[in-house]
Amino acid sequence: MGKAPVDAARGETVTQRFETGVRALDRKLDGGIPTGSLVTLLAEPASQAELFLSEFVAQQETVYLSGEQAPTTVTSALRSQRGTYDDLAVSQLDRKAPISDALAHVEGVTEESLLVVDPVEPLERADTGEFRAFLETLQSRLTQTDSVAVLYALKHGATPSQRHRTEYTSDIVFDLETKRNDDAIENRLFVPKFRGGRALTEPIFLDLTDRINVDTSRDIA
Repeated sequence: MGKAPVDAARGETVTQRFETGVRALDRKLDGGIPTGSLVTLLAEPASQAELFLSEFVAQQETVYLSGEQAPTTVTSALRSQRGTYDDLAVSQLDRKAPISDALAHVEGVTEESLLVVDPVEPLERADTGEFRAFLETLQSRLTQTDSVAVLYALKHGATPSQRHRTEYTSDIVFDLETKRNDDAIENRLFVPKFRGGRALTEPIFLDLTDRINVDTSRDIA
């Protein structure tokens, strides 16, 4: 990642992009996620969505804020997928004051880095004004530092009342749909929102095991 350079040949500004580590997704996003973007990843708790977080973290210096699990648990889970990670700092959000704690980490976001909040639900359940201020501060910091933030939002029957605010504020929304059939599990990744870019009109079919693979069996010859 980095600041957008100027294309001298055309006099155009070229937006720098953050590679997700998933080649099929990066291709469809014209190279990846634009720097300065706020991203929401929607997924069911009983899915392999954490594989995406593992890929994201492997690409860039990362501050990882855990809203539920202990830092050692998060680190162990990530390392089980990729081995070791360079420049990874994992912290657990203060359960009594998650917004204040998260804001302190946002202020410390460095140039061209990644911030992950997993899950974002503790922040969504905070006071409306506080959560709105958090999102505004986060967006501003991402723009200042050419960084990217990923908010992992769990889909379940007790969705926080401010989930709509998370999705509305986000520049990009990834929606992983996991469907259980009689003899298989089907995973489809939708990108219904891409502010300033092209949203995908069709889902990407994926095989999610211990890694992310595109399901090419659906390709039409």
